[in-house]
Amino acid sequence: MLRGRTAAAGAAITGLVVLGVTGCSSGDGGGGKGGDGGKKDAAPPAITPANGTQQVAPDQPVTVKSAKGRLTEVTVTDAKGGKAEGKLADDGSSWRSTWGLKPGTTYTVTAKGESGTATSTFTTLKPRAKLESGMSPLEGEKVGVGMPVQLLLTRPVTTKEAKAALERRLEVRMSKPVEGAWNWISDKEVDFRPKEYWPSGQKVQVRAHLAGFKAAEGVYGMKDRVLNFTVGPRHVTTIDAKTHRATVTDGGKTARTMKVSLGKPGDDSYTGVMIAQEKNPAMVMDSATTGNPGAYRTPTKWNVRMTYSGTFVHSAPWSTGSQGSANVSHGCVNAAPDDAKWFYEFTQRGDVIEVTGTTRKLQFGNGPTPWAKSWEGWLEGSALGAPVTGTPLG
Repeated sequence: MLRGRTAAAGAAITGLVVLGVTGCSSGDGGGGKGGDGGKKDAAPPAITPANGTQQVAPDQPVTVKSAKGRLTEVTVTDAKGGKAEGKLADDGSSWRSTWGLKPGTTYTVTAKGESGTATSTFTTLKPRAKLESGMSPLEGEKVGVGMPVQLLLTRPVTTKEAKAALERRLEVRMSKPVEGAWNWISDKEVDFRPKEYWPSGQKVQVRAHLAGFKAAEGVYGMKDRVLNFTVGPRHVTTIDAKTHRATVTDGGKTARTMKVSLGKPGDDSYTGVMIAQEKNPAMVMDSATTGNPGAYRTPTKWNVRMTYSGTFVHSAPWSTGSQGSANVSHGCVNAAPDDAKWFYEFTQRGDVIEVTGTTRKLQFGNGPTPWAKSWEGWLEGSALGAPVTGTPLG
């Protein structure tokens, strides 16, 4: 077994920021003296923040109110052409931004309505430090049906209120909407999984509205993130330590049965539902990483990682005599070279691997382990404490 988190769940890194002074503003018309549409008795729309305001808190909403009649168009644009999303009231009398703003950014608001046009230019306060994040799966990746979404933060979100606020800013859009939920693995990681395994062929888009999110006093998100991935064929492998067999299924049908050898007494393999986290065609298993230097240092091929602590399915030509009849490994799942190579090529990251028949239980958090908890247990890890049904992707 190889200890240490080296899973190739790499994700693009993007920034969040830490900042200090909180600015605010109020407006009486947004400093705009635009046209009144020929209605000289009507004031133009009122914009908040008002024109010229500095040090605006990024979590402060932009609001526009019509003095008379309906608003016809509202845009909030930064210097690079980025636009803030917003929603018009049903009666058309007001508009409000939906999410936060990017810190250290100048925005221009243009509001047009039946009473005229108004503009306002303001600047959000600058960050003093950054908070970065990463996401998994990789952009555009095809994954197995057990793959969770991981949002990793470089600074902690510690309060339940802030965690709940962040969950509300996380949208999951799906081609086949299903029920799922977020779960805080730690103060720096929140994961999403569906109630049941993902449907094969599912297309998923995750939109993390992190810009302007107030994680703590003086700590704000800097940039939004968007992640797209697809779900591949339903690959589920069951490994029985007592029968020394691995049964690999594809779409519910058996694709291959392999003789295996699991951990010997004292080095028992984990029992539990895991996922394929990483694939590596060649590596060295070193006992020094498990606190027992000198016991073994063995080159291995066709490695499929199952835990952060170092459980793999891999080729083991030295134990073929025991595969199918005895457990003799240091905790990994040994397979014959041909079987291991086939399994390596067949496997997608996120494929489900379930091990039974050992005395050692998989610990939640030893890698992406969303299926180590029941659905009820998973919901308990959500700050909102409620499931989320994905919105249609379109």
